[in-house]
Amino acid sequence: MKTSILISILLWVCLSCNTASRHEHAGEPVEKQPDTIAAAGAGSAATMKLVSFDPQQIRNVGIEVGNPVLKNVSGTLTLQGKIDVPPQSTISLSFPLGGYLKSTKMLPGMRVRKGQVLAELEDMQFIQLQQDYLTARAKFELAESEYARQKDLNQSKAASDKVFQQAKAEMETQRILMNALARKLEVIGIAPKKLTPDNISKTVPILSPIDGFVSKVNVNVGKYTAPTDMLFELVDPKDIHLALNVFEKDLNALVVGQRVTAYANADPSKRFTAEIILIGKSLTDDRMAEVHCHFDRYSAALVPGMFMNGEVSVETRRALTVPESAVVRWENKSFVFVERDSGNFEMVEIVPGTISEGIQQIGGPGVGAGSRVVIRNAYSLLMKMKNTEGEG
Repeated sequence: MKTSILISILLWVCLSCNTASRHEHAGEPVEKQPDTIAAAGAGSAATMKLVSFDPQQIRNVGIEVGNPVLKNVSGTLTLQGKIDVPPQSTISLSFPLGGYLKSTKMLPGMRVRKGQVLAELEDMQFIQLQQDYLTARAKFELAESEYARQKDLNQSKAASDKVFQQAKAEMETQRILMNALARKLEVIGIAPKKLTPDNISKTVPILSPIDGFVSKVNVNVGKYTAPTDMLFELVDPKDIHLALNVFEKDLNALVVGQRVTAYANADPSKRFTAEIILIGKSLTDDRMAEVHCHFDRYSAALVPGMFMNGEVSVETRRALTVPESAVVRWENKSFVFVERDSGNFEMVEIVPGTISEGIQQIGGPGVGAGSRVVIRNAYSLLMKMKNTEGEG
């Protein structure tokens, strides 16, 4: 009996040791698996623009591959820009003499008429200038009478030529002084001919020189303004124009006189017609030039600084094309996915061109007529590539 019990204990110990050994060997791959995944993640980061799909995934996603087609392209060139105001239509209004702002009701955005009072300034020097003019005018009238009297006396030889010449010189001196002061009054908006000793004013008005609207107000009541201060900025909206940005490669497709259809992103259904009046001759760091367009008709909906889209019909030309769905946008650039071998795709940057009836013109050194390009569900590859980067 004791022998049987001893044998049973020995068998149980042997079985327990074998079971523990099997568990230890089975656990080794599990511990190494995270290292393998990390290595794969590092490989994805090193090839950011490469993405792979197995045949089953390609069928499930619905990816189709085809060749770009060289064909005649005639379509619409879509450009972006904004409403701009030429320098001659923007007026920075100041006042030639310093003074304290007595009153104003102007706010940015208010419409004004030509000759409308924008504000009133008050200062002692305005009174002094009017006083000097009236005094000079009175002295001129006196000198003019004396000249006439001396002229009559000189003709009858009752006065010498010297006295007559002195009277004439005095009259001309007073005429010069009076006219100079009159011009100064006109500069500050006071009519000299209407000025009398009874209507001397301590304030002068600031008048609008155009029909338009106020874009900036830089003053407040009680503030002292110097002649160098800009009080108001006015804009004449009738001469606003559209400034569009065009890539260097598309410059040759544009000419002065071409028609442009413009619209805002907020309301694409509302269209405005314009004409190209100037094409810039210099390029920015982004290899873009500025194209200026003049609207056929002014609309109050066109506000300076508003972002706009412009569509320009371009001439027919031979170009490499793909379906519009083949082009993806990422980080403000355009790309297509080129198949390098079965299931492996590389994202290649291209230069986008015109779009017509779902066909996109493309260019660039990384793609040609013989390239195998993803023409359907290209964004699925972009999404997988970005997700792979996130996991890495």
